[in-house]
Amino acid sequence: MALKTKDEKANISGHATCCRGVWGCYTDAKGQSASRSRREVSKQGRQLRQTRRRRTFIHLQALSSHSHDKDDSTVIKWMSAWSQGEGLQVSEENVTVMTEGHYFIYSQVLYNSTIWIMGHVITKSLNGTGTKLMKCVKNMPNDMALNSCYTAGIFFLESGSVLELSVPRKSADLILKPYSTFFGLFSL
Repeated sequence: MALKTKDEKANISGHATCCRGVWGCYTDAKGQSASRSRREVSKQGRQLRQTRRRRTFIHLQALSSHSHDKDDSTVIKWMSAWSQGEGLQVSEENVTVMTEGHYFIYSQVLYNSTIWIMGHVITKSLNGTGTKLMKCVKNMPNDMALNSCYTAGIFFLESGSVLELSVPRKSADLILKPYSTFFGLFSL
């Protein structure tokens, strides 16, 4: 005896049947249509990817700068422009890492100087030991006073690491606009 309808075919297996789209009339063991199961799995995967994508980051804008006479350097006071997560904290001139891991660190400083060479250094301090992570050095043109220096890199930072950006020149003339002088990092 030949079955005439899809409903009659479904009654033989004891499963409910859904007949939509290109998948035709397929059901899983629970009687749900295959397309519905795929949608639920896709939604769970999307939620997992979004959770993984929420990285800790901070982007800082310069507020002011001042000189340290003993180090013959200029340091910048920062404020947070954008941030996410609780793994990074800013305090005046420093960023403290609360959650260890690999971080992408970037910085740019715009100099207003005709001194032949300018640059900045990013230093990590941990347990009283200072380590230079990155240097950015720029030859300054004689005919133009403005020149920027950008640097970036990936580093493993331990919990408790303190980062500072400094210019190894006392009373350096810096342009402290949000688009010209900035500092930031994000977890990888």
